[in-house]
Amino acid sequence: MDESSRDTKVEHARKGESQLSEPIQHSHVSVAPSGQSRSWARPLKMRLLATDALVIIVSVVLAQLLRFGVTDEELRLSGLQSSYWIISVVLAFMWLISLAISQSRALPVLGVGNDEYRRVINSTMATFGFVAICAMLLKMDIARGYLAIALPAGLGLLLVSRHLWRQWLVRKRTLGAFADRALIVGTSADVVFVANKIIKNPASGYHLVGAAVRSPNEAAVILDESTSIPIVSSPDKVAGVVERHDIDTVIVAGSGEQGHRHLKELSWALEESNTSLVVASKLVDVAGPRIHWRPVEGLPLMSVELPQYGGSKFSLKRAFDVLSSGFGLLCILPVLAVTALAIKIDSPGPILFKQQRIGLRGEPFSIYKFRSMYINAEEKLLEVMGDSGGMQLFYKSKDDPRITRVGRFIRRYSIDELPQLWNVFNGTMSMVGPRPQIDKEVELYDDSMHRRLYVKPGITGLWQVSGRSDLDAEQSIRLDLYYVENWSLGGR
Repeated sequence: MDESSRDTKVEHARKGESQLSEPIQHSHVSVAPSGQSRSWARPLKMRLLATDALVIIVSVVLAQLLRFGVTDEELRLSGLQSSYWIISVVLAFMWLISLAISQSRALPVLGVGNDEYRRVINSTMATFGFVAICAMLLKMDIARGYLAIALPAGLGLLLVSRHLWRQWLVRKRTLGAFADRALIVGTSADVVFVANKIIKNPASGYHLVGAAVRSPNEAAVILDESTSIPIVSSPDKVAGVVERHDIDTVIVAGSGEQGHRHLKELSWALEESNTSLVVASKLVDVAGPRIHWRPVEGLPLMSVELPQYGGSKFSLKRAFDVLSSGFGLLCILPVLAVTALAIKIDSPGPILFKQQRIGLRGEPFSIYKFRSMYINAEEKLLEVMGDSGGMQLFYKSKDDPRITRVGRFIRRYSIDELPQLWNVFNGTMSMVGPRPQIDKEVELYDDSMHRRLYVKPGITGLWQVSGRSDLDAEQSIRLDLYYVENWSLGGR
């Protein structure tokens, strides 16, 4: 190696280290400077603990007051008598201990995923289950009304409070606070792949402040025209960088160039620090409940459940669809009547718009909507699309001249979709699912897009909730396929 190339590498290394305390160059995130490593964690946990305690105290006091009033009701305990106020204090104390044991306030579960809610539910049910067992063994006759109020009230308020805290935390993380300073390790390609996923979701709680990549001729990993991550070291010198610059989390992207041996040595090197080690896989668009880990002779095997499109959970989905659509139709009868009258007065033509769409397994069906356009609107579609080049997937114009005055209003508030509750009730659609498309759009599907037809189309779906017409076709397709692959009862 000649002297000039050696000097160049040294200069790149210095540049990388000097940039480590600076934020990644993208507009919506700023990173806390070195020296403030996870200073936010303990105060956040204390706030959650205080809120949990307040909710539990309110729940048990409310249960006692509603059940017994202000009287000092007593409970028999194996021949002895004890005040219900003492029982309430013991129940509240046990409840808080159960939330702590389940680690419902652990940093990895705060702000993302459903694990936090699941732990709150499991610890609450475990508490009341333990109380029921103790009552049976000690022959306590605890009033059922007392428990029937305390359990749902406490659980509901806990979930609501956690949800509100999560919304607050996500807003803070979007602004660059309450997040781990993260160093990402791997090959350039793996770093780019994983970093792009993390940056698109600032609520994940990671701010990438540097990369450990074996790239002697580059000072940064380029993600796009406006975003880059400074290269601060090579993968085999990560421990030193972590110690000097208060890195909270080391993210290993992919298997890396040095394989599992390097991962093991890295975990050993980080044992003495307060740093978390995260391994990122390239297995994307697979929801958490479909992934299971099974250790075999020290080898962690990841099992991925293949999607199923039949069975009991789809029977439950159908039952949910029938009940919700039937109840919905009864509740909105006045809205349907007023909308129908407004459409009739506004413009000539039928009140309902009927169109053939493609549904489950490619079967055509008739979809119903309130008419929001002038008559013969379908014949003018290609004219409205103009220079777009013909039929497109998910085409929607924001200023479509075919829309009537009433149509603009009912479209804005999705009132035009309400007659589709009848489609849900008769079984051709579901409450949630990919939006049904016409046969000409389905003809444009590739092999992967045909998977949209594996489930019933829905009144609303992931891409409508995520941005409606603001999303491009690629994003809409990805969200639809994600729903098809990872559908669950919780996601309807």
